[in-house]
Amino acid sequence: MARTCQVAREEKREKLMRLNKDRRKALREAQINPKLSDEERLDARMKLNKLPRDSSLVRLTRRCQVTGAARSVYRKFKLNRITFRNMALAGLLPGVTKASW
Repeated sequence: MARTCQVAREEKREKLMRLNKDRRKALREAQINPKLSDEERLDARMKLNKLPRDSSLVRLTRRCQVTGAARSVYRKFKLNRITFRNMALAGLLPGVTKASW
């Protein structure tokens, strides 16, 4: 089980990412645009550096929706492997069956 502060930190990062997504995208495009002058590209790079680090997409961590665990989280179900197995065996996940051959 993850600590609640870790889950809250991830929620804060998601909120910051959503708020700054368009601004970040525009600045990233401006800094690599060859049609702009060197000063304009440098200015875009400096503005991008001044944005909060937690607003970047790569700072997000996938977490289990049930336990908050950060490791071994399946993207499709948003559950970690242990929770997924327990829920699948209990029949709580529709369409998931245990393989046997």
